[in-house]
Amino acid sequence: MVVYSFYIFDRHAECVYKRRWLPRPSSFTGKSSRPTSEASAPANGSPAVLGQSAQTTDDDAKLIFGTVFSLRNMARKLGGDEDSFVSYRTSQYKLHYYETPTNIKFVMLTDIKSPSMRVALQQIYINLYVEYVVKNPLSPVEHPGGVGVNNELFEESLEQFVTRVLS
Repeated sequence: MVVYSFYIFDRHAECVYKRRWLPRPSSFTGKSSRPTSEASAPANGSPAVLGQSAQTTDDDAKLIFGTVFSLRNMARKLGGDEDSFVSYRTSQYKLHYYETPTNIKFVMLTDIKSPSMRVALQQIYINLYVEYVVKNPLSPVEHPGGVGVNNELFEESLEQFVTRVLS
């Protein structure tokens, strides 16, 4: 199984964490299928994430949240309050969604052959996010103005979880 990217959104619809392991499928970007260079950097001098500028990754987070928000609301309207949105699949990727009781939203993009990641997202929330972010007295409770999760232990543990457990 291949994990493309991972996002965390707070209860105010702000993307507080994003991590990309592999480039997105070409149909998700809407661009050609040519691979992008990892060494390329945008004009403003900031480093690119796998060949993409910070502006593009911010736009991606907004698109992901908008998609999840719309599909979740549609599932609730059609199926009632008991129904919940868990995942959807396209021909290029599969999006997995988990929402905590405190309205923190975890989103993971994987390849289409992957099984449900709901349990994995719950484990990331309970074992990593709560342990390293929520219980950290130096970590902000709210993330105003785009200040996101900046915790080395969380990032290292997430990297290990994705590479060892999910691979």
